[in-house]
Amino acid sequence: MADAVPIRKTSSILDEMLEMQDSIMRRAYEIFEQNGSTLGRDLENWAQAERELLWRPPFELCEKDGKFQLEAAIAGLEAKDINVEVTPEDIILKADLQHEHKEQKGIVHYCEFQPGKMFRTIHLPKKIDTERVKAEFKNGLLRLTAEVAQEARARTIKPEAA
Repeated sequence: MADAVPIRKTSSILDEMLEMQDSIMRRAYEIFEQNGSTLGRDLENWAQAERELLWRPPFELCEKDGKFQLEAAIAGLEAKDINVEVTPEDIILKADLQHEHKEQKGIVHYCEFQPGKMFRTIHLPKKIDTERVKAEFKNGLLRLTAEVAQEARARTIKPEAA
């Protein structure tokens, strides 16, 4: 059975995006300093900082019958740990990723799991009705359905004879 994921409506994601950008910028500068303040590697430093601080899960967005259907692969989390926020133009997926070796049954020889943040924004090609969004999570797959807002749907209008 799929677990329901609560949807939070937000007015703007700008503050969160700016905060995330500041964190990446600070980490990119730390990488710059660790590499001997070598000039000309700004993009590489930024990309490395982004990889270290953020996890961006892959997704697919389809439109059918006046609804957007989003699927995102978010393995390793539970529904209660995933935050979904919506605006008329965007869907934001967030979670804090934790990984510790508390109950070791032996020596960990290799581990690619990293604590950090999942943060993915999906800009929609049409506005959605934020009151009519549903999300469920099962077997590591988040499925979200959002109805296209009435004003964003195409209509056929027949001209009247004058």
